[in-house]
Amino acid sequence: MKAEIRKIAVFVEETHAEMGRTITPPTRKAAAVAVIRNPFAGEYVEDLALLIDIGAELGGLLGERCVAALGIEPSQAESYGKAALVGENGELEHAAALLHPAMGKPLRAAVEKGAALVPSSKKRGGPGQMLDIPLGHKDAAYVRSHFDGMEVSINDAPRANEIMVAVAVTDSGRPLPRVGGLTTSEIEGKDGLR
Repeated sequence: MKAEIRKIAVFVEETHAEMGRTITPPTRKAAAVAVIRNPFAGEYVEDLALLIDIGAELGGLLGERCVAALGIEPSQAESYGKAALVGENGELEHAAALLHPAMGKPLRAAVEKGAALVPSSKKRGGPGQMLDIPLGHKDAAYVRSHFDGMEVSINDAPRANEIMVAVAVTDSGRPLPRVGGLTTSEIEGKDGLR
């Protein structure tokens, strides 16, 4: 593996009740986060291919960790997202390289299919800062019930020369969705939109 991983953390969030209503089954989200050494920290490098390759490695690894944490089959994953938080000696373009579409292919394999674009976010920060991972339905972008997000933080990451790279996967949409849009039963899953 090209990534120099210092640690991996996995988070699972279950919502059992919302606004006094029981959510059955609970809505569930999982995020897997790798804290890696930034090979280009503190210097400008024109060719970021190494980070693109690392992102591809992490897409499969982190996606598989999320699916395992939820205890589901890959085909049962409903939405996904990715995000990166670059330490102070890096630049946003390092996050962009990690989250390059090359990360999408192994992530899609980990969740079976995935016709829709993988939502992503990039930011720069320091240890303990919150990283927001946007979520969208894996096969149809117009499924509004799955427009969501998950927050994660690690108290000692990212250090100045590190990057936190995260993938989130769900087995459901938001609790109590009611803003319209395409329903999961109407998904065609062909163009990534519907």
